[in-house]
Amino acid sequence: MSGMEPIPTLPAVLAMMAAMMLPGAVPTIARRARGRGGLLAAPVFAGSYLGVWTLAAVAMWLVYRPPSDVAAGALAIAAGLYELTPVKRACRRRCRGAGGSGLRFGVDCFGSSIGLMLVLAAIDVMSIPLMCGIAAIALAQKLLAPNPLFDVPLAVALVAAGVAIAI
Repeated sequence: MSGMEPIPTLPAVLAMMAAMMLPGAVPTIARRARGRGGLLAAPVFAGSYLGVWTLAAVAMWLVYRPPSDVAAGALAIAAGLYELTPVKRACRRRCRGAGGSGLRFGVDCFGSSIGLMLVLAAIDVMSIPLMCGIAAIALAQKLLAPNPLFDVPLAVALVAAGVAIAI
């Protein structure tokens, strides 16, 4: 977090976002292929879901600058606090559902994962190990019902990490 990290290229950010967020959508895309519209509906659903994440990646790329330690700490603290909000819980609940459309599903999953994306931006936007960890947490949150035994320690860990980074 020295503020000296290079700004990643747009193709790298797009690939990172797709690699992180598509695996968690596979169960929902598969349900869509088995449900109404059949196999033809799945690519449209997946494409519009990825469209949301593409817009998020482009926005991140346009505004991203490696943060100072204090700013990085503040982002991580904000991410931890967001994990405990009613907005996060509502987005997560809808993200766990089948979603009416890929666009709606993408927006709900974005709302569920924005705190985790802040952590990525705060620490190292192109860290492969961090991307894998965040992708695993996002996948777990899509597949598992909210559970305070998991959710609260995650939030506390993010806040603690933010404080440590800022100090």
